[in-house]
Amino acid sequence: MTRTRSDSFANGGTEVERLWTGDYYNEGNNSKESIFDKLKEECGVFGVFGHPDAANLAYYGLHALQHRGEESCGICTSDDGTFHFHRGMGLVKEVFDRDRLESLTGSQAIGHVRYSTSGASQLGNAQPLVFKYRGGDLAVCTNGNLVNEPGIRKELEEAGSIFQTTSDTEVIAHLIARSPKDIVEAVKDAFARLIGGYAFLIQTQGMLIAACDPHGLRPLVMGKLGEAFIFASESCALETIGAEYVRDVQPGELLVLDKDGVREERFAKMERRAICAMEYIYFARPDSDIYGVNLHMSRKRMGQTLAQESFVDADIVTGVPDSSISAAIGYAEQTGIPYELGLIKNKYTGRTFIQPSQELREKGVKMKLSAVRKIVEGKRVVMIDDSIVRGTTSLRIVNMLRDAGALEVHVRITSPPFMNPCYYGIDTPNPADLIASSKTVEEIRQAINADSLYFLSERGLIDSVGGHDDEYNRGLCLACFNNDYPTPVRFEDAKLTSCSCD
Repeated sequence: MTRTRSDSFANGGTEVERLWTGDYYNEGNNSKESIFDKLKEECGVFGVFGHPDAANLAYYGLHALQHRGEESCGICTSDDGTFHFHRGMGLVKEVFDRDRLESLTGSQAIGHVRYSTSGASQLGNAQPLVFKYRGGDLAVCTNGNLVNEPGIRKELEEAGSIFQTTSDTEVIAHLIARSPKDIVEAVKDAFARLIGGYAFLIQTQGMLIAACDPHGLRPLVMGKLGEAFIFASESCALETIGAEYVRDVQPGELLVLDKDGVREERFAKMERRAICAMEYIYFARPDSDIYGVNLHMSRKRMGQTLAQESFVDADIVTGVPDSSISAAIGYAEQTGIPYELGLIKNKYTGRTFIQPSQELREKGVKMKLSAVRKIVEGKRVVMIDDSIVRGTTSLRIVNMLRDAGALEVHVRITSPPFMNPCYYGIDTPNPADLIASSKTVEEIRQAINADSLYFLSERGLIDSVGGHDDEYNRGLCLACFNNDYPTPVRFEDAKLTSCSCD
């Protein structure tokens, strides 16, 4: 039951009145109920090793990664072997205030921001997860999803393990705790059992471990700030705190940081590199780089390639904020059609807010996005967007442009048709809800009320991103477009929530 509740946040302790959906802000929020049906990246991770102000660095790093998760966050520090941690529901700036950060002492920290799926937005699943075991304290956070988690969990439960959360991340802790080996070898053995896409940060007293799955599906970068080492899901977080980018953590690599420095080890050989294409298309910030490829530039190239593949005569080009702006600029530059801000995003609503009725929900779309009438009125508009999931978002935006007086609306998408669910850390709906899984491009065009519709080709996407010339698909995972999943797994048995946080 939705109820109004007063609580204090990071605004100096002022009591503010908010709508809550449960005991915690956004608890139980179901992504299907949001105004827009955009895909959601589940989480972002940030780590610090060897800096006296680790908690504050983690705070600013997580703030830079806020777009990767807006429902909960947490930070765990280690101070001479003692763990201090805090987790909460809501945005980073709401969960942490000055007093809270000052209590998180220590020179190493790991932090996490997350989304959830299927109503599992609960404080119990907020990360980092912190455990006590025979070797001491252990904190774990991850970005991604383990597709074979159900089988491992069942095996552990039958052997006597008692789980406190529904998070995949807890499976890792149980595997580590049950191993008789030292922490590094135990982590290696645990990771060797996993199938999926993930980037992990694991913290013990005096040690930080960073690792990526053998396909590199989820990004993780390493940087330096003075003598301290920094890890983040995206390089933009390094820039935020003034750290220098060093390199990407490689697929199957395990980095161990302790008092003796950094050890580069492996828990698996690199399999076929398969970086999630949606990181380039939509999720990552445009000022981030993934494996040396800048997101803004790659999205511009997607727009340019779209123009080459699907030119249409029009008066203006506009992009759906924020992820499609770069591509819209590229389309405009390639065609010579002027780029205009035909759509404006309200940056203060957040990605989730409560609507008491379906009628108000339909009207509420304008709380997040509005058309600039003086720009689009009487014009033939090319609308650039990154993807079409269920089709409801595209229909709303096309109709919004028409209501503002657009004569024609031609939709161009910077990805191929999204036809298959992702099992590696993206919140995708049931396959039956993916409009491209059951409709042709022409049928989708009719469903979204567009004058024309074109999706970027797979080859156009691959070439636009660039990447690794000598690798399959130039190192991209395109499974959501072509059903070519990089991991061997029985997907009918895989957990469908797509997020290891759930």
